[in-house]
Amino acid sequence: MRLVTFKKGTAKPRVGAESGPGRIVDLQAAQEAVRGRSSPSLESMQSLIEAGGQALDQVRRLLEIAPDAAWVAVEDCRLLAPLPVPAQLRDFLAFEQHFKQAFDAALRMRAQRKPDPEAALAELRAKGGWEIPAVWYQQPIYYKANRFAISGPGDDVIWPAYSDVMDYELELAAVIGCKGIDICEERAASHIFGYTIFNDFSARDAQALEMAGRLGPAKGKDFDGANAFGPCIVTRDEIGDPYALEMVARVNGEEWSRNNTATMDWRFEQCIAHVSRGETLYPGEVFGSGTVGGGCGLEQLRFLQHGDVVELEVERIGVLQNRVLRHAVSGEV
Repeated sequence: MRLVTFKKGTAKPRVGAESGPGRIVDLQAAQEAVRGRSSPSLESMQSLIEAGGQALDQVRRLLEIAPDAAWVAVEDCRLLAPLPVPAQLRDFLAFEQHFKQAFDAALRMRAQRKPDPEAALAELRAKGGWEIPAVWYQQPIYYKANRFAISGPGDDVIWPAYSDVMDYELELAAVIGCKGIDICEERAASHIFGYTIFNDFSARDAQALEMAGRLGPAKGKDFDGANAFGPCIVTRDEIGDPYALEMVARVNGEEWSRNNTATMDWRFEQCIAHVSRGETLYPGEVFGSGTVGGGCGLEQLRFLQHGDVVELEVERIGVLQNRVLRHAVSGEV
């Protein structure tokens, strides 16, 4: 199933399920029409996730029998981030290709500030210290992001005033569906509720400065709207193989990045097993894959400008679109 959180006018957010192009079933409205009462599990995406498999079975039945009054046209509503406030948000660095290329790009950026960039680049390479650390090959690496700094499909992301170098990051995200601790890798997939697209917007200049302190990132990632999700959560049973999905990024309609989840070196199952060692995972937590190889502007030394529209597309999920602004601008994307 393809599950969304949406809003009509000034009404409170609702949970829906896509059924056909451009159509959503308002699940609570369908429940009330068919059963004559509301369902606590359909109050929000978080409550639906927490309710587990029985709630998903309930949704499947409602999709089959929903009356016309429960149908909503996508054009008549606003899609929000499917999980507006995740229970927790972790972002991993699961693609070796991205790690290598980002290191190389950072070296080139530093060298370009020198009078003789080529000589400076050779000197920086000779000094070393720009290789992937050994620990990355030993265990999944991640940081905890700001779970309140969320944006959804179509939202404008405001470029923070302290940054001049704004970037996108093309990622897949897994949503945890059930509680667990010390989860073995073989059972980890059963703890995944579904998948969505994640754009980890990054203030690269702020990130470069703070990472010299060997803790973080922080303000390079934590600003309002920095974590964009959407347009929907596709349940695990419908996504099929999550490691065979084409991933594409476009800026103003021009393709900037293309890769595939097949290149993910640390799989979600391994990440779940690692994080849950001695630590309980809860429904509604989100695990970002980290950037796919080539999946950001940094790797191309090409960055976003005021007014740019970023579209991230992941096969079987859809397209997540956001506009980047230095300041608020009225009007449609």
